[in-house]
Amino acid sequence: MLKNKVSIYIPSTINVNQKTDNKKQVNDTCVFLSGLYGGCTSFNAAGCWVDKTGELVKENITIIYAYCTSLQLLKSKKSIINYCRELCREMSQEAISLEINNKLYFID
Repeated sequence: MLKNKVSIYIPSTINVNQKTDNKKQVNDTCVFLSGLYGGCTSFNAAGCWVDKTGELVKENITIIYAYCTSLQLLKSKKSIINYCRELCREMSQEAISLEINNKLYFID
């Protein structure tokens, strides 16, 4: 049974609020999660958050998720966190949201 859910939130901005084409990051994340767990699903959403200066940032995001076993999650958790750190640097973000089993983590 696949009772664990891992979701990575891909922003559509770089440097906090500059719009960018995130197709590469979305595709790379789909490849990454599918490689770990055999497949994934993605959907578009609207995200809002307050940046370090107190400004509200609104943007389109893509949420990519996959289900896995407890053993798969245990073995891959470090790789997922490292992947999110690299994505954060690549997209010049303050943090990338990583959701695991309905708990949200901000990876910077």
